[in-house]
Amino acid sequence: MDPVERLTSGFERFKKEAYEENPDLFSQLAAGQSPKFMVFACADSRVCPSVVLDFQPGEAFTVRNIANIVPPYDQTKYSGVGAAIEYAVLHLKVEYIVVMGHSSCGGIKGLMSIKEDGTTSTDFIEEWVKICLPAKEKVVAEHAASSFADQCTQCEKEAVNVSLENLKTYPFVSDGLEKTTLKLIGAHYDFVAGSFETW
Repeated sequence: MDPVERLTSGFERFKKEAYEENPDLFSQLAAGQSPKFMVFACADSRVCPSVVLDFQPGEAFTVRNIANIVPPYDQTKYSGVGAAIEYAVLHLKVEYIVVMGHSSCGGIKGLMSIKEDGTTSTDFIEEWVKICLPAKEKVVAEHAASSFADQCTQCEKEAVNVSLENLKTYPFVSDGLEKTTLKLIGAHYDFVAGSFETW
């Protein structure tokens, strides 16, 4: 199928099955959005959070990047992520921030494959996933006897924990946690087993 035709037919299907079935929802959304969830998910084409978690338009403010990583607070770097968190927490007043890892994550496999001397072979990818080096170090220390595939699975979950801790370095997030207006949720989606776990 022609790529433009694929986009057009996809929109027509959405229009018929979603838009025309619930026009009131879209009229309400024109006035503004008030999602309860902010979701960090991987850019991986197999794990679209709106599909996996059945979010409807207006339900989730979503950020997708390589390996669903949240970097620590730093006004000199990663401003796209920082701006999204700030907007979600201070302006949209989301109640939950979810970091959702997933099975067979290429970003995590890349992290686990970084050489011990720290040398990299990509312009952006390895420097980005290095944000979660503490996850790799923990997995290597605690699961040294496990296969590389099992270590990657463990790291997918530990990297979520690193991101959850990094979220706490944002003043507006830590303030929301202290006031109990905000909650952090870790999650892992296994698209092979069809399972989803949270913590």
